[in-house]
Amino acid sequence: MNSAPAKIINTTIDKSNQFTNKATNPMDAFVTVAEMKEEARKKLPKMVYDYYASGSNDQSTLAENENAFTRIKLVPRSLVNVSKVSTKTKIYGQDLSTPIMIAPWAMQRMAHPNGELDTLEAAKEFGTIMTLSSLSTTSVEDVSKHSNGNPGWFQLYVFKDRKVSEDLVKRVEKLGYKALVVTVDTPFLGKRDADYKNQFKLPNGLFLKNFEHLLLSNLEGGLNQYMATMIDPGLTWKDLEWLRSITTLPVLVKGVMCPQDAAEALKHGADGIIVSNHGGRQLDTSPSTIEVLPAISKVVQGKIPLILDGGIRRGTDILKALAFGANAVLIGRPVIWGLSCGGKDGVLRVLNLLNSELQLSMAFTGMNSIHEITENIIWDQNKYIKL
Repeated sequence: MNSAPAKIINTTIDKSNQFTNKATNPMDAFVTVAEMKEEARKKLPKMVYDYYASGSNDQSTLAENENAFTRIKLVPRSLVNVSKVSTKTKIYGQDLSTPIMIAPWAMQRMAHPNGELDTLEAAKEFGTIMTLSSLSTTSVEDVSKHSNGNPGWFQLYVFKDRKVSEDLVKRVEKLGYKALVVTVDTPFLGKRDADYKNQFKLPNGLFLKNFEHLLLSNLEGGLNQYMATMIDPGLTWKDLEWLRSITTLPVLVKGVMCPQDAAEALKHGADGIIVSNHGGRQLDTSPSTIEVLPAISKVVQGKIPLILDGGIRRGTDILKALAFGANAVLIGRPVIWGLSCGGKDGVLRVLNLLNSELQLSMAFTGMNSIHEITENIIWDQNKYIKL
């Protein structure tokens, strides 16, 4: 005789960081980010899915961003009072419910009609920060209008025509954005084979809304031609000083993968460093971000915020990044999968899944708060064999 199927209760963590049971919308059917990725693959046109999912060349760095986390082992602790585990933190004085922030990702209205606006709503509801891409399909003005005064951060490419970049900086500063994230790892675009095969371009009716008045709002020649035409490959550390001279906002440097570059960022006045290999979309066979994070953390020494971007798919990944010195992490593709599956609710589901997994892994390692986390929770046989 067949027994009735067991009722499954999805356990998630709400913004107050307490264990709660919720089953309120269809997104609760997803219990991993990987499931949402698979659903997005089914829903999105092939050209769009491939653009979001693919990396450069043989995609070895794309895979390694995730795989490197699995080789790092956590040390469980016992008989520690973990009845209250908080993921709350602060960055630049802003209170956050979680160290999980949303990475800049271009053209989000390919994933969902509301695009960046739904991502913003989810970020605000969850109590975290979204970084808007320069190449967004929603303008900085529209995002600001829907933000109730706190649109989050803004990602900037430095154009060959510096006035284009300077005008954009002035716009976002006036609109209330809280920080600038300048991407420094794209003197040219990496060779993304899938985009070449698909002849990637923006779908009909979508535009790069921040540049409509400059005739830079479409990708008629493809993304590679657009970037090669517009983005300045002659960018140097001196330009970071120029950028700081035209704004009062904190300036974070995104795309640092080398300790020497971290030292240069400090020397030239960066207010934050984002360890990132552009989601495995630039130099293939470069290391994963989690591999280089410890060396960069030793250079930064807590002087400015240090953020890891790349490969985060589980709460344990986040815990490992924090243990190696990151103050926070950025998630990109998981947000796109959530947005594709269910708009704002899908993004919220991703944030809830990852944050609840983070809280659970903190409890297993005896951590009650983000600020207690150290490298001691990472298994090191050479260290522990001496005890």
